[in-house]
Amino acid sequence: MHVDEVLATTRAVRRRLDATRAVPAGLIRECVELALQAPAGSNVARARFVVVRDPALRAAVADVYSDVYRNSYADSAGYIGRVPTPDAAAAEVQQRTSRSADALERALHEVDTIVIACLDGARLDGVPAFASASLLGGVLPAVWSFMLAARARGLGTCWTTMHLAREREVADLLGIPFDSVQQVCLTPVAHTRGTGFRAASRPAVDEVVHWNGWDADRPRPPAVTGLITRGGVH
Repeated sequence: MHVDEVLATTRAVRRRLDATRAVPAGLIRECVELALQAPAGSNVARARFVVVRDPALRAAVADVYSDVYRNSYADSAGYIGRVPTPDAAAAEVQQRTSRSADALERALHEVDTIVIACLDGARLDGVPAFASASLLGGVLPAVWSFMLAARARGLGTCWTTMHLAREREVADLLGIPFDSVQQVCLTPVAHTRGTGFRAASRPAVDEVVHWNGWDADRPRPPAVTGLITRGGVH
């Protein structure tokens, strides 16, 4: 698969996760090995990957996710489905995405692998933006590389932060040192039903590029205040 195709078609996979096919541990290791080649701040690799495959632990993590989800976004009534859209076609796409979020809540109980990406060596609770952006910059590129590597191997992933509403509980479940390791995101990993994924509908380049300063006339996405105060991304 050409690198441009991987970049354009690595989607948030929710409904097309195939729980009937086991993911070999060797594939997970390959994805992590490539992920570790991502740029890292100060050349310190702080990204850590907690791979949850034990059935009881997976069920416990999925239960936490489900509980947060059902109390925040149940029945497609959450943030995703309420994002303002310019027309009926875009609104239907948004509703499909919302329904797929419902499917992810169910899928987490079925797939055989859940991966939680972590920042090792710091917690970012209340730290200034420059510090959080710098430290997260040591993890987020690695996670994205992991997802791209997974896509190239026929595996689906989905970045979600829903469980972080109860991060300490998940840390206790998995023995993650809460005071010095911050969980950043969670993703299922599974073979996909079918391999054909398309590029998503996104703004035109000229709508998002600001040359030599901020152009106030550019279109803006909806504010995310409700999302920040109520939960995570899924």
